Amino acid sequence: MELNKYSKIITKKGSQPAAQAMLHAIGLKKEDFNKPFVGIASTGYEGNPCNMHLNELSIEIKNKINKDEAVPLIFNTIGISDGISMGTNGMKYSLPSRDLIADSIESVVNGMSYDSLISVVGCDKNMPGALMAMIRLNRPSILVYGGTIAAGCYKGKKLDVVSAFEAWGEKVSGKLSNEDYDEIISNACPGPGACGGMYTANTMSSAIEAMGMALTYNSSNPAISINKLNEKELISKSIINLMKKDIKPSDIITKKSIENAVRLITLLGGSTNAVLHILAICKTANIDFNIDDFQKISDETPFLANLKPSGKYLMEDLHNIGGIPSVMKFMLENKMLHNDCMTVTGKTIEENLKNVKSLNFDQDIIRPLDDPIKSSGHIRILYGNIASEGSVAKITGKEGLIFKGNAKVFNSENEANRAIKNNQISKGDVIVIRYEGPKGGPGMPEMLKPTSAIMGAGLGNDVALITDGRFSGGTHGFVVGHISPEAAEGGLISLIEDGDEVIIDAVKNEINVNVSQEKLDLRKKTWKKPDLKFKSGILYKYSKLVSSASKGCVTD
Repeated sequence: MELNKYSKIITKKGSQPAAQAMLHAIGLKKEDFNKPFVGIASTGYEGNPCNMHLNELSIEIKNKINKDEAVPLIFNTIGISDGISMGTNGMKYSLPSRDLIADSIESVVNGMSYDSLISVVGCDKNMPGALMAMIRLNRPSILVYGGTIAAGCYKGKKLDVVSAFEAWGEKVSGKLSNEDYDEIISNACPGPGACGGMYTANTMSSAIEAMGMALTYNSSNPAISINKLNEKELISKSIINLMKKDIKPSDIITKKSIENAVRLITLLGGSTNAVLHILAICKTANIDFNIDDFQKISDETPFLANLKPSGKYLMEDLHNIGGIPSVMKFMLENKMLHNDCMTVTGKTIEENLKNVKSLNFDQDIIRPLDDPIKSSGHIRILYGNIASEGSVAKITGKEGLIFKGNAKVFNSENEANRAIKNNQISKGDVIVIRYEGPKGGPGMPEMLKPTSAIMGAGLGNDVALITDGRFSGGTHGFVVGHISPEAAEGGLISLIEDGDEVIIDAVKNEINVNVSQEKLDLRKKTWKKPDLKFKSGILYKYSKLVSSASKGCVTD
């Protein structure tokens, strides 16, 4: 097997003397020109706990690769911290960064003629972005998740980043002192690692392990743990094995492996962002899988995990009872997984799980099948006159299944945040936040700040929130996002007025405004398509290129 089939273009051809001279300049010897090049894409940067340790981890992985077999070369790509940009204009750049990451990794690996790829990732857009690049490149590849953060603690209570957002809601509603608020902020995030609950980062890392593109235990080993450090040797051996066996992403990512991933995150109560990301992954891989397939899997898969945001526990707690492999072993034993899917270990899912201990139900994190939190999944795909192309709700059952209320309409997230802060939201309201979609935002910002403030104010069970934007994995409550068509494209959400009755039915999977078609038609006549909010730069390009949320917000 020829392992250097891409790098030989620059290392072996006599017509590439300048390339070879420059490779000597970085320290390579002539004998290295016979070896495959392994690109190591680090998403490490200092500004975010999810990513702050990834450059060091990338170096440790590089140093473990056998230099007699391959030439490892580190390069970097970008990241945007959702937690830091949340509630600011910076959040508009978060989802677009997914495609930038995919484009940049694809560009470096193709442009520099690397034979394989290891991507070291942390925050949630890093993961689908890196995976989309791997699919496009279709060279032996492994995704490495930097791991979850340890829990913070104050007054004996475990904390995480969502605790900080909810503390703001408690503070502005007068339920929390300034001293306690400051202490929660100071102690919520104690060090490196991605947000600790079953939020988007841990949802996507779990999904990617279930897809087979990450090593067993990679998604649940904490960032600061001996288990995470011990992964680097197996990673280095596995990438060589993948090259020798010529196992590529197209051999691993199939419709069956996607179904495994979606079933796992349904059981775990994962983030609605996974809908966007998995749709984009499937589009990149030419796999026929759409939003209605999420509903089908949700209908037949119970919600079993007592994990934040709607539950009690964090990913580090799941790690302590066996992690994602034990959950997958439980699913395998109950015929909930396709067992024959190939993985980056060079073995099938079933082979990987052979020696994993079965899940012990003497714990409160994962329920048995006969005692679910909810008999069907939390992800609901809702249609109706508000969302003729679909929308995504996260209904765990704790919020109830039907909500009727009168609309309180805001044309931006900032307007809604001011209203919540000024106690202008009442029980029974359906908060409508619009013009925050993929094109209208642009960038489809997350709405964790308003949803957390609602929870902190004690209104979580008494109001609903609908938007053409999206939600953080940390969001919980009666919320519906991804409404398509979005307001900026003339979707019906743009025609809702204060006081209109909105009905959200997670049993019938419907979302409607109770206004006659005649009235809606009259409103449509006076509606004007808004100008793009940006006239240049990445957000201008993104708003011109991006597809609807129901198609994954892809730009190709």
